[in-house]
Amino acid sequence: MPSDPQAEHSDQVVDALDARLLLLLTDEPRLGVLECSRRLGVARGTVQARLDRLVTRGVLTGFPPALDLAAMGYGLTAFAVLEIAQGRRHEVSQGLAAIEEVCEVHATTGPGDLFARVVARSNADLQRVIDSIVDVPGVQRLSTSIALSTPVPPRVRPLLERIT
Repeated sequence: MPSDPQAEHSDQVVDALDARLLLLLTDEPRLGVLECSRRLGVARGTVQARLDRLVTRGVLTGFPPALDLAAMGYGLTAFAVLEIAQGRRHEVSQGLAAIEEVCEVHATTGPGDLFARVVARSNADLQRVIDSIVDVPGVQRLSTSIALSTPVPPRVRPLLERIT
């Protein structure tokens, strides 16, 4: 029985055309749907339908601008491993979300319970941020490491290129 390409696509979250579209928007996030369709050689409706499906499936979560935090005055990046009281992850996460310099938090396995990326303007400012984190109810211990450089910045390109 011949395979149904539409059925195959429905099982696959991102196919080659989706990946090409996402690569295009990764490189040039300000492109409109019409220009994307022109560059990809597909109909405008196809591009719009693909974008809608990627959003619905949670693959495409938005189009935030790429910001250089150092250029904004936050030249120091640190990573914090937090040990928290059992059963307090939700409360601690809310407390961390209220601290502007906390850029992201991940629940993890291993010796720590949460892993956070934080930014600061200086070492003294990092101390202030650390003090704010330690003051969050439920945080029992915090260990930080300062990033000296970013040899591999956040990226998705290799994953998309593998699909194309």
